[in-house]
Amino acid sequence: MKVALFGGTGFVGSYIIDELLNHKHKPKLLVRENSEKKLLKPDKCEIVLGDLNNLSAMKKTIKSADVVIYSIGLVREFPSKGITFQQTQFEGVKQTVDLAKDLDIKRYILVSANGAKLDGTKYQSTKYLAEEYLKHSELEWTIFRPSLCFGDPRGGDRPEFCTQLKRDMLSLPIPSPNFHTGLIPINAGKFALSPVHIKNVAEFVVKSIEMDPTKKKTYHLGGEAYYWKDLVKTMAASYGKKKWMIPAPAFGVKMLAFFFERFAWFPITRDQVTMLVESNVCDSQEHFEAFEIERIPYNTETLSYLKD
Repeated sequence: MKVALFGGTGFVGSYIIDELLNHKHKPKLLVRENSEKKLLKPDKCEIVLGDLNNLSAMKKTIKSADVVIYSIGLVREFPSKGITFQQTQFEGVKQTVDLAKDLDIKRYILVSANGAKLDGTKYQSTKYLAEEYLKHSELEWTIFRPSLCFGDPRGGDRPEFCTQLKRDMLSLPIPSPNFHTGLIPINAGKFALSPVHIKNVAEFVVKSIEMDPTKKKTYHLGGEAYYWKDLVKTMAASYGKKKWMIPAPAFGVKMLAFFFERFAWFPITRDQVTMLVESNVCDSQEHFEAFEIERIPYNTETLSYLKD
């Protein structure tokens, strides 16, 4: 099948391309000019130059495709540079859904996020609104909501949670923050996440293309749940380090972020702190079994890419 993929140069998209090729599908990608170098296998993909502001390029990408996959997402936004959650995570989905309908392409797969909700952060709410717009279309949709994704970013300036955390916090010669709500640190680090390997996410997305039972369904994807402090310890151990942690009140970090999050060098935003401490877990064992996918665990071996 010919697959129109939006987000092919990103972290999630790069693994989806691998799986598409493994299943003999033909990826057709919308790629910003001068971003072709981010692709790992450009010679095996059909490339359309353009971005989400270029409607004709988006239409050219979708035209003659059998299925549309949308995997574009932001780690953080920079409105002063025109990089916003609204444009990439909602407007982009809306435009591609409308184009798919106009071009009579029925199958549409969206990579969203576990924890997406209307009354959440801008990241969460734009993901939720995109899901709702797709659900109310006439398309044969499938939505995947992965929890924390991890895996080798393989260069290309692709943001990956563990790599960025190591660079921005764990590599500093100071203890790592053990976030907590309230004033008393009795619950420091007691929020949980369910890390899921990005290869597994890509396997789910690509396998669903031809699985009729997945149509009009939403899947929450996650692995085993870990408290924050245990996640950090495993990351540090993967590259031979022991990392001390100190309690850090979430509201204090948010106060700092209020002043500095507009700068790319500041490691975290207020919304990211909010999403961290509210936890992000899900049980996906039945989905792994139904899709016949072997779950890749979160451990020092699968985090070995952090040694680089």
